[in-house]
Amino acid sequence: MVASNGALGPVFHGWRAGRFELPLTEPLVMGIVNVTPDSFSDGGRFFDADAARRHCEQLLRDGAQLLDIGGESTRPGAARPSAEEELARVLPVIRHAVTLGVPVSVDTSEPLVMQAALEAGADIVNDVRSLRRPGTLGVLAAHASAGVCLMHMRGEPGSMDAQVDYDDVVAEVRDWLVARLAEVVAGGVAAERVVLDPGIGFAKTREQDLQLLREQTRLLQAGRPLLAGWSRKRTVGMVTGRPVGERLAGSVAAALVAVERGARIVRVHDVAATADALRVWVAARPAQPQGGNLHASPS
Repeated sequence: MVASNGALGPVFHGWRAGRFELPLTEPLVMGIVNVTPDSFSDGGRFFDADAARRHCEQLLRDGAQLLDIGGESTRPGAARPSAEEELARVLPVIRHAVTLGVPVSVDTSEPLVMQAALEAGADIVNDVRSLRRPGTLGVLAAHASAGVCLMHMRGEPGSMDAQVDYDDVVAEVRDWLVARLAEVVAGGVAAERVVLDPGIGFAKTREQDLQLLREQTRLLQAGRPLLAGWSRKRTVGMVTGRPVGERLAGSVAAALVAVERGARIVRVHDVAATADALRVWVAARPAQPQGGNLHASPS
């Protein structure tokens, strides 16, 4: 199932993501578009739909290869919007983003939002709750090709910081992802549609986050590509001593380490700096077979 590919580690047989087949022969940058008033690092900046649409376009100019659009903040203590509020936030942005020629992800755990986003043309569902809310797995199973990202988290954002008791965080996160992947596949979603996210900062301490990064290659045993989300996270701030608005260098460093240890997608706020760093990383690694990253499916 998994072969070797030099500096990138295991070779997976790509990711089926809606209109796109993503070979993942090179790392991809997923740009974050938070259409929220209260996200931890940029809440309110792109809450206006026009500002969010312009931000999508800027992220692509900066080098993003995927866009991830979310209308719910998952920071601890954040208020949970209704499905109607979340839809009003994300749908106008998704409808624009799907015209821009790249895979578009909706960051949501709500089945109504998933369904509406997919009907509007979104290619991917990025769910921090891993399709565990009632009705969500059915939405994905009913879709022929949408990609999905399953993330590890214990509890809910408001309670997750009290659920950090692990004997071996890497093994337990890996085994949880393996089990959830099996459940999702059994529920009707093909494995090639799935990527996995260890959930940095979600029910993990600083040291547990760092252990997941140090030993990230163990997570590749789950058998599907990894998405890494280190951008501006609390652990980056703890290591560097920087507030959330000053974590660029630390976030880029974490993204590079994650890619070096096998991550195929990095989800980031600071696209231009991350994309430039990855271009240098790719240029300096041993020669790899030629191949593209994005292929639109035949209509």
